[in-house]
Amino acid sequence: MFSPAAKRSSFSARKEGQSTPSAAAAAAAAATGSPFTPATDNRKSVFFGNNAVPERPATGTPAPWALPRLSVLARIPPTGKVEKGTQADPIKPVYVGEFPQVVRDEQARLQKHITGDVLVSGGMDKEACLSWMICGSNVYVWSYLSSAASKNCTVLELPSDILQCADIGKSPYHGSSWLLSVVEWHRTNQRGNKVQQNPGSVGIIMCNQKTRAVIYWPEIYGEERSAPVSTVISLDEPEVSSSPIDARTPPSKQRQRSRSASSSTRLHSLNSLIASAVPASKHVCVAFACCSNGELWQFTCSPDGFEHRKVYQNSSTLSSQGSDSGQFVGSKGYPRSLVWRFSASSMEDSSREFFMLTDHEIQCFSVSFNPEINATKIWAHEIVSTDGDLGIKKDLAGQKRIWPLDAQVDERGKVITVLVAIFCMDRVTSSSYTQYSLLTMQYKSQVSRSSDLHERVLEKKAPIQEIIPKARLEEEDFLFSMRLRVGGKPAGSAIILSGDGTATVSHYYRSKTRLYQFDLPYDAGKVLDASVLPPADDGEDGAWVVLTEKAGIWAIPEKAVVLGGVEPPERSLSRKGSSNERSSQEERRNVTFAGAFAPRRVNSEAWDLGDRQRAAMTGIGRSTAQDEESEALLGQLFHDFLLTGLVDSSFEKLRNSGAFERDGETNVFARTSKSIVDTLAKHWTTTRGAEIVSMSIVSSQLMDKQQKHEKFLQFLALSKCHEELLTKQRQSLLTILEHGEKLDGMIHLREVQNTISQSRATASGGLSGSESQVSGALWDLIQLVGERARRNTVLLMDRDNAEVFFSKVSDLEELFYCLDLHLDYILNDDQPLEFQIQRASELSNAIASIFRATAFYRDEHHMWYPPPAGLTPWNCQPIVRNGMWRVASFMVQLLNETSRLGESAILDFHSRLEVLAEVLLEAYAGAIESKLGRAEEYKGLLDEYWKRRDFLLESLYHQVKYIVEGKHQFLAIETGEQHEEILRKLSAGLLAVSKRHEGYSIMWSICCDFNDSELLKKLMHESMGPKGGFSYFVFKQLYEKRQFAKLLRLGEEFQQELAIFLKDHQDLLWLHELFLHQFSSASESLHMLALLEDGCSISEAENGIHAELPTVAVTLADRKRLLNLSKIAAMADKSVDHQSKVKRIEADSKMLKLQEEIVGTLTAEAELTGGEDRLFRPEELIELCLKSGTRDLALLAFEVFAWTSSSFRETHRSLLEECWRNAANQDDWGGLQQAYADQGWSDEEMLRQLRETVLFQASSRCYGANAETIEDEFHSVLPLRKEDVDSAGAEYSVETLLMQHNDFPEAGKLMLTAAVLGAVQEDVVKVDESSPME
Repeated sequence: MFSPAAKRSSFSARKEGQSTPSAAAAAAAAATGSPFTPATDNRKSVFFGNNAVPERPATGTPAPWALPRLSVLARIPPTGKVEKGTQADPIKPVYVGEFPQVVRDEQARLQKHITGDVLVSGGMDKEACLSWMICGSNVYVWSYLSSAASKNCTVLELPSDILQCADIGKSPYHGSSWLLSVVEWHRTNQRGNKVQQNPGSVGIIMCNQKTRAVIYWPEIYGEERSAPVSTVISLDEPEVSSSPIDARTPPSKQRQRSRSASSSTRLHSLNSLIASAVPASKHVCVAFACCSNGELWQFTCSPDGFEHRKVYQNSSTLSSQGSDSGQFVGSKGYPRSLVWRFSASSMEDSSREFFMLTDHEIQCFSVSFNPEINATKIWAHEIVSTDGDLGIKKDLAGQKRIWPLDAQVDERGKVITVLVAIFCMDRVTSSSYTQYSLLTMQYKSQVSRSSDLHERVLEKKAPIQEIIPKARLEEEDFLFSMRLRVGGKPAGSAIILSGDGTATVSHYYRSKTRLYQFDLPYDAGKVLDASVLPPADDGEDGAWVVLTEKAGIWAIPEKAVVLGGVEPPERSLSRKGSSNERSSQEERRNVTFAGAFAPRRVNSEAWDLGDRQRAAMTGIGRSTAQDEESEALLGQLFHDFLLTGLVDSSFEKLRNSGAFERDGETNVFARTSKSIVDTLAKHWTTTRGAEIVSMSIVSSQLMDKQQKHEKFLQFLALSKCHEELLTKQRQSLLTILEHGEKLDGMIHLREVQNTISQSRATASGGLSGSESQVSGALWDLIQLVGERARRNTVLLMDRDNAEVFFSKVSDLEELFYCLDLHLDYILNDDQPLEFQIQRASELSNAIASIFRATAFYRDEHHMWYPPPAGLTPWNCQPIVRNGMWRVASFMVQLLNETSRLGESAILDFHSRLEVLAEVLLEAYAGAIESKLGRAEEYKGLLDEYWKRRDFLLESLYHQVKYIVEGKHQFLAIETGEQHEEILRKLSAGLLAVSKRHEGYSIMWSICCDFNDSELLKKLMHESMGPKGGFSYFVFKQLYEKRQFAKLLRLGEEFQQELAIFLKDHQDLLWLHELFLHQFSSASESLHMLALLEDGCSISEAENGIHAELPTVAVTLADRKRLLNLSKIAAMADKSVDHQSKVKRIEADSKMLKLQEEIVGTLTAEAELTGGEDRLFRPEELIELCLKSGTRDLALLAFEVFAWTSSSFRETHRSLLEECWRNAANQDDWGGLQQAYADQGWSDEEMLRQLRETVLFQASSRCYGANAETIEDEFHSVLPLRKEDVDSAGAEYSVETLLMQHNDFPEAGKLMLTAAVLGAVQEDVVKVDESSPME
């Protein structure tokens, strides 16, 4: 609030007089056939429109030659550096976080393409902990508590029809005139810890203050995110109006209807908006908006549309303060604000209350949700009256007017705080002034909710708190732009936000009001809103948090407000007439707020990189006073070294000065290195135009910089500073060496430009060398980069584009930035094909020369470089990769159109594209390697790398084949070489690139086209990888083509690689394992294949395991054959456990025989159709036996159990019990018992009769002396006798199950006798050799 007044830049007056290319230059361009570079004025629209200085506001930025200000952006601490102990300034604000990257990108885009001020509005929602910002046609919503806001930012696009009718307005205090309210669908009454990364379900409603356009997003997160519902509402309608989404009037019609409203209605604007979710309704909310004419409107919003109606008319507003009140009939006026009594609510609440602040009273309304939404006024309290006990006493001497500006309620809904401005006149001096105050009202005790409408429900909590007793007069528009926030620490404090972007915290401390000012210079924009951090464990609200327009989000600690607050001054709450009018000495002394940070230096080093992806707050100098001192000391020591060659304890002096405390670009060594390579030559400014490029002074200056930078490296080595940087500041050391790389690259680029100029001068004949340089792709690119730099830095505007380009060496990345965004300006389809190829070749040659110089510099200075782990070289940055990719993709398009050119031109263009592709792929490889070193997510980058690699390599190889096989076959006649030899020669470079970057498809195609198995094996040996490398790719190709013989033959030489590949292809694995004499593994592979059915084998089915293996469709005969092979392999193994493997294989063979018999029986009886070759699971076979009801299959069920594992029997115990019940049901035990009694059976006869029962035979199969099982016996799962249950640890026995049979009361003895005799008699069952049970 005490910040400088707006100063309009005088730069706009300096943008006249731009020079244009001479006629000779145009003639040179015409002679050489290259489109010449347009004049400066003609090139403006390509970059930044008509804005003289892009990415700077048209007003408000102090001129660079003015007194340096303490920029709040310079107060942002470096990333990762946390001040501790006494080093931290307790009264400084704390930088919380940066904007999401999408917001930064949109701000940069608006600054480039919009002339004048960019109106940006934003806000913060305390309950949802969300920040929002409106930039252009988008609304950006993110959590200000998130540590990674960029990952959780939601972008909402404003409907184009609504934007067309939106009246942005000209007021500098009201942004884009949008009111926004957040609706939480799952809100609770408990305000717990809201530090969360993923927001809940949230809706957004917006309303334009001028046009009454309403936009509603029912859901902005998750899968239920929906499209917005929008309409334009005319508020002059007296009755209820609805606007359904399915049949609403088109926006154009709505605008016409809105324009037809009465002129008096259009004078009034909406001043406040609140919204609440409607209980028991999905995505339905109710919103209330107050209008300056005293009306209160209700909006019911749903995904289907809108309903709106006027619920109240405040008729006393316009006459409450006498005849002067007529001034409120304007576009602002009253009522001023709406606020819920309880901000936190529950979806179960049946009603809510809110307050409305008018020009003289506070009104309370109750909103009931059931049975329908209805708002009713329940009480009103007059706060401006002749009774001072009610609030503010009016009609005092000297009082002219009272403005209640905003109201807020505390968390408990008990205390209401009102911001008040009073226009007064001093009766002694007759001077006028404004007094700002805070009025706090609270609910009276023992006031019922059903009080009479005119009963007093509020009382003063404390006397009126004066914020500023005598402030300057402000225009009414400024007063109405002020907002109030309450609830932050210290307890009882409030923050006042003014429309011109300042914020002041008011705190009543030690019987005095103290103010803490959070003010931003104009280079950081305005304060958009303020909120409070979530409550801690003690339940109290946290510190104040502030949303700024350009500087991110800041927090104001409680200690800062207590210790840094000052008594109210007699000055304005606006920016006017404040600190910018002070003397320079006073400005320099004001370090209380800025702490130890030095003012931002405004000179030629203020190089704005625009959209470059760097650390937060790009281009902002964040050096402290200590850094400045260290940098000055380093400069002096280096100067002495240049004169004497001595270091004289430089390391100790620099260490004591704190020169090694920072890393990265802010390190003093990196800053000094940057100043060396970016120095602007003073005598360059004596020459204007393109002539400077033809002078040798350009190259000599670059060589001087190179020599000086080498001297700087020598100084670092001799002073042992290099060793310190190598161990502790690796990023700083890399930055210094990259300056040398870029300088070397710039020198080579200058040589390329000289070569092009000489060739053009020779081709043009009579033109001079300097005139011939103003055309060509590289020259246009130099002009692009130089002009962008000039427009981004005011102090460079008097320099030539080429001069700026060749001077600002450290920002060589800007060349690639311009290639990415402005390549259409350099290369376009309107040019002839020959010119396009010529200009594209110039660009690719320039890029290749830069990277060759960089690689050469790295090779020469490899001992200087720090370990590369986690460091990303400059030539691997996204901005560089995207620029190269843009050129390469354009060259690929041209490559497909070169059929009508000569072979030499085609080959030359092809080789240049091949070199560029290699450089680009090397950049991607370096970027991926650096991400791996930092353990960052790299999948997206890797996919992009693969996609672009395949595209480039395939395009290049396609062109090679076209050259050899197409119309250029005459090359073989001219050179006498054969077709294959030509192909080998032309594809040699491409093959090397493919091998370096794992372009396996191209390598495979080349080997196939050559039909060269030796080359294939050589590449397989040379291109090894973690998963087999090129070998894996070759095996996959052979497998897909079903060339299994070639595949296995290659496996003889590449045994390990083929084994890795065949793990995913089990059908061939056993053959390779047999070749390797791995009989045990081969047996297991064959066993698995034999029992494979829908990815699951029998053994796995028994244990509930599902294998992720391919399905092999085989018949039962095939399965038997595979089992036999598996048995042979197991017997050949001769290992210790080969006998157990053989038994398991034999058991599975018997299971296959059982399946054949069971399925055959059921198929013969027509109880089962189809599926004869399908492998049944053991439990499926048992269930088939039980369902059949036949005696034979009832016995086969026990046979299936016998050849399964013990774990299967244990798991399916209940199924085994069911088999015993089924066996008992197969015979008529009642009839047997009757026959036994009637006929008087002898023991032999009884044994003969019982031997025929299924129960006897099942007992003999499971418990007999000759019973066979694969693992443990049946006793361990289901004992035969009841007395064996405890010893076996089982719950039931066969005897227990028989006792539950219906015939057991009569024939129980006979049943038990059959079960027992079957288990003890060895000779009662005759074994049939042909029985399938064997």
